[in-house]
Amino acid sequence: MSLTAKLQETRLLGRSNAIQAIAADVECAARSDAKVLITGETGVGKEVVARLIHHRSTRASAPLVTVNCAGLPDSLLESELFGHVRGSFTGAYRDKPGLLEMAPNGTVFLDEVGEMSTRMQVVLLRFLETGEIQRVGSNRSHTRVNVRLITATNRDLQNQITSGAFREDLYFRLNVIRLCIPPLRGRRDDIPLLVDHYLGVYARQHNVALPEISTAGMEALVAHRWPGNIRELKNVIERLTLKSNGQLIRPTDLPTDVVPTSPVAIAVSANGNGAAPHRAVVDELSARIFDRGESFWTTVYPVFMSRDLTRDDLRKIVQTGLESSNGNYRLLVQLFNMPTEDYKRFLSFLRKHDCHLPFQRFRVAPTRISAVPLRALAAAGKP
Repeated sequence: MSLTAKLQETRLLGRSNAIQAIAADVECAARSDAKVLITGETGVGKEVVARLIHHRSTRASAPLVTVNCAGLPDSLLESELFGHVRGSFTGAYRDKPGLLEMAPNGTVFLDEVGEMSTRMQVVLLRFLETGEIQRVGSNRSHTRVNVRLITATNRDLQNQITSGAFREDLYFRLNVIRLCIPPLRGRRDDIPLLVDHYLGVYARQHNVALPEISTAGMEALVAHRWPGNIRELKNVIERLTLKSNGQLIRPTDLPTDVVPTSPVAIAVSANGNGAAPHRAVVDELSARIFDRGESFWTTVYPVFMSRDLTRDDLRKIVQTGLESSNGNYRLLVQLFNMPTEDYKRFLSFLRKHDCHLPFQRFRVAPTRISAVPLRALAAAGKP
């Protein structure tokens, strides 16, 4: 595959400020041979960023070797990286070069470097200081190699250093250029672009009709927290592409781990006459927020957007929260288990649907604050 094709295949998708900042950091890292440490949650695309740095560097024509440090025990990881000599262990019938030797003038990407044992950390540190390869079972250095090292981890290495699980001297060796990849929920503006991209990818891959997503369906996807990040989103989109058969995808078509089953639909099914007890639905949704700690975006929002919840119902839920927060919308955002940066988005949503209630009427004496949200107030650090 040509370098141009590799660059087209490996790219950052998104227009958010967070992605633009990462793209700038990638360009900066690609201009040098300095070691790079990439951090971020599982599934955010750390390997994609590592490949971009390699393909845009002066080492692009040389090999890129990837090793997952979490997938191999110490003995195999050392042999995989540095090679071994014949007879060094059972099954070592011949000398074998390591991956570091097989990437001359290239790049080695060590994924999940935070999972390395302290012994392997010492071995890696010695290599970084000398550049020399000593194969397993050998009593002397075999050769010296010129490779660039990029590492990645989803762990907090500072905390691991404090606990003694990671060597501080190795951390300083690896942490020359630092790239922190934000989680998908930290760049929600990119989700529609990612969804459209992967719909096309999986429709072509499986040779099925390209489906469309309704406005409410897309809003539900944007509202989801995506704990598995882009990896989770890709799995969901592939599933939807296969199931939809080219039809319009609505919130009710989304997996229940993205949009939980509507309590209204359950009530309608139970009654059999379509007369859903909306008061019970409001109570159920409120309980899921206050008692179970679920987010407004994953409970109330998708049900409202799929028109299974009326504006009056939504106002009642907001009213319950305002009565509990003494009319404080910022505190209401916390009580509804949303990140604080969602404050403006939440108010905009309420105003758009005429569900924004005047806060003045809820400014009452503290003795009226109910017992249920007091736990949330304490968790939020409020008196």
